[in-house]
Amino acid sequence: MLKFFFWLKYLCKWRVVFLSVAAVALSVALLIVVASLFTGFIEAVQMGAVEMVGDVLLAAPAPIERYPDFLERLEEMEAVEAATGTLSAQGLLHAGKGNVHGVSIWGIEPGRRARVTNLKTALIRQGQLPETPSFDVPGKAGETGGFVGIGVVADPNETTDEYDTQGVLGEMLGQRVFVTTGTIVESQDADNAPKRKLISFYVADVAYSGVYEFDEGFVYVPIKTLQEALYPRREGDLATSVSIKLRPGVDPEQAVVQIRGLWRVFADQELGWDAYRIAITEVITARQMQAKYVVELRKQMGVLLLIFGVISFSVVVLVFCIFYMIVRLKQKDVAILKSCGASGFSVAWIFLGFGAVVGLLGAGTGSVFGYVITKNINGIEEWIRVALGLKLWQSSVYMFSRIPNEVDWESALPIVALAVAAASLGALLPAALAARTKPVEILRYE
Repeated sequence: MLKFFFWLKYLCKWRVVFLSVAAVALSVALLIVVASLFTGFIEAVQMGAVEMVGDVLLAAPAPIERYPDFLERLEEMEAVEAATGTLSAQGLLHAGKGNVHGVSIWGIEPGRRARVTNLKTALIRQGQLPETPSFDVPGKAGETGGFVGIGVVADPNETTDEYDTQGVLGEMLGQRVFVTTGTIVESQDADNAPKRKLISFYVADVAYSGVYEFDEGFVYVPIKTLQEALYPRREGDLATSVSIKLRPGVDPEQAVVQIRGLWRVFADQELGWDAYRIAITEVITARQMQAKYVVELRKQMGVLLLIFGVISFSVVVLVFCIFYMIVRLKQKDVAILKSCGASGFSVAWIFLGFGAVVGLLGAGTGSVFGYVITKNINGIEEWIRVALGLKLWQSSVYMFSRIPNEVDWESALPIVALAVAAASLGALLPAALAARTKPVEILRYE
C-alpha cells in the first residue's frame, strides 16, 4: 500500500513524469499505426486475389475441354461450394476514337462467377439489383454484352482520386465497343499463322472492385463469344483456368491436395492428357499466388518497425533522466524509508514499479491513440487533402481505393508489452541508486 501512495504522490507532484507518459504513448501509437497499416495492406492484397479469382485457382497449360464436367465433379466434393471456368486472352479495347487500351480479356459465365467471386458487388448497376448478374444489355435484347473495368474507360478525379461511378455508368451503358485479339489458325498451306480477331459487344455494366489491377485492365465477355474468336475450329466447351470457392471452415491446403487429385484423374481419364501437362497444371490458393509479394512486404514492415523501435528507444533515456532526477531530489524520502526498516529491494521496487506504471499509462494511452488514428486514417488522409492539397494515397500506386484501417491487435499487444518493459528498464538504474542510499549519510544533518 505504501508503494501505491508514493506512486500517486510522484504522479501528482512531479508533472515532469507526464513527459515520460507522453513519450511512451507517442511511441506506442506510432508503432501500432505502422504495424496495422502494413498488416492491413498485406491482408488487402491477399483478399483482393481471393475476391477476384476465388479461394483456389487451377491454371492449365492448355485449354481444358469439357470443363463443365469437371466443374460438376468439383461441386460434388464436400470441400467445394462453387466453381467456374475462365477463358483468358490479351487484347486492345477500342472504346471510341483515340480511346484504345491494352486489356486482359476474360471469358466468363456471370452467374457462376458471382457464386465464386465478388463479381456482383463489383458491378455498379447490377450490384444493386437482386437478380443474378448477366450480360443482358438494357434495351438491346439478343445483343452480345460485356463488362469493362472502370479504369479502362475513365480516369479518376486528379484531386480526389475518386471515380464518378454513376457518370461513367451513364456514359458507357449500352455503348458498343470492340476488342481486338489474336488467334492461331491452322491451315493446309501454311504453318500455324496468327490471325487478328475483332470482338464486338455492348457495355452491359461497369466493374469497380476497388482493386486497381482489375479495374484498370480487365474486360469481361461471354465465354462462348471469346472461345469462338480464339478457337474457331475447336468444338465443345473450353476454359484456361478454373476458379473455386471453398466452404466455410475448410482448410485451403487440404482442399488443394484433394482438388489436385481429382484433376489428375479427370485429365488422365477424360481428357487423355499426358503426364507432363498434368504435372505442370498449377493448383494454388489465391493467398499463395501473392506469397512472394507478401514476403517482401513483411520484410519492409519488419525493417520499418525496427527503425521506429530504435527511435522509440529514446523513451528509456527520457525515463532514466526523469527518474534519476527524482531519486536525487528525494533522497530524504528514501533515507526515511530505509531507516524505518525498508530493505534495499523494497526501495528499488518503488521506483521500478513506478516505471512500470508510467509504461502502462503511456502504453494504454498510446493504444487508444493508435486505434483512433488507424480507424479514422481515411478521414485523416481526406482532411490533409482538403486542408493542405496533398493526396497521400493514390489508388493507382497502392492498388486499392481505400487505406486499410483495421487495427492489428496481434502486433499491438507485443508493442504494449515492450513499451512497459522499456519504461521499467529506464527506471532500473535510478532504482538501483535508490536501493544503495545510506540513510545515515543523508539524515545526519537533518
